[in-house]
Amino acid sequence: MVEVVLGALVRGGRVLLVHRSPSKRAYPNVWDLPGGVVEAGESELDALRRELHEELGVRMATDSASHLCRFTAGPPDEPALLSAWLVRVWEGAPANVAPEEHDDIGWFELEELPPSPHAPLRTALVSAMTRGR
Repeated sequence: MVEVVLGALVRGGRVLLVHRSPSKRAYPNVWDLPGGVVEAGESELDALRRELHEELGVRMATDSASHLCRFTAGPPDEPALLSAWLVRVWEGAPANVAPEEHDDIGWFELEELPPSPHAPLRTALVSAMTRGR
């Protein structure tokens, strides 16, 4: 089963989401958290650090990440294990440095969150952000 990590960059009561390119095979044309596949030999946090740098150009402070949730998603014949992390500290200004992956990025307050392709993730994110206010 493919393992995927997702990172919720949270600051000032807002979370950074990426708009997945309409050409993406998995979850095209939706707002989601940035992240990607855990490569062989990587820990989840190593993969998350790498993915956030590749996609947003930021350097995550590993000790600032706290686990949000883990769940299985995708079609029954190609399920993926998704693991989402809350990230409160990073260096650099997030930018869309992977336009082949996303066609936009944006900051959203809880009241503005677009529909999520992952109900368990949305529930965990809203809960964490509400507690963190």
